[in-house]
Amino acid sequence: MKIGLYFGTFNPIHIGHLIIANHMAEHSDLDQIWMVVTPHNPHKQKNTLLDDYQRLHMVQLATEDFPKIKASDIEFKLPQPNFTVNTLAHLLEKYPKNEFSLIMGEDNLNSLHKWKNYEYILEHHNIYVYPRLNSGEIDEQFVNHNKIHRVGAPVIELSSTFIRESIKNKKNVMPMLPYKVWEYLDKGSFYKK
Repeated sequence: MKIGLYFGTFNPIHIGHLIIANHMAEHSDLDQIWMVVTPHNPHKQKNTLLDDYQRLHMVQLATEDFPKIKASDIEFKLPQPNFTVNTLAHLLEKYPKNEFSLIMGEDNLNSLHKWKNYEYILEHHNIYVYPRLNSGEIDEQFVNHNKIHRVGAPVIELSSTFIRESIKNKKNVMPMLPYKVWEYLDKGSFYKK
């Protein structure tokens, strides 16, 4: 099975994340998309970052009606700080019959050369790249790379930071979130301080 790994803090997950994940599931050769919730780094103090399991729960709520999209807590069980190359090695060991690829925006592709063992990742894994506004020039080594696949997904310029700030400022964010996520956040009074 071909699985696309879409990493993020998902703090909170929003419709932009779902649109990209669903587009990859429906318009690429990937069989499933795993939305990998990145755990809180204990060495970084971030008051606006919800607990790992609260964010995982929101991803589960958001994806439960999408059979090709799954929430994943795989990185919760790995030593921190963690690197993508370690997650990939762990997944290959745990699921040897699956083929794992990365999903990232063009903005992240621009910093791929800074990732730990990025050459190994590129040699052994495909990367599906969705467009972003203002992503800058793509490094020459990545432009025509046979492991990098550009997917003409919709350009979604919506950020979790904007949503958190809007909630804090008592703005209506319901259209930006899957309804069950909006309901969870509203009932829990998250991000309001």
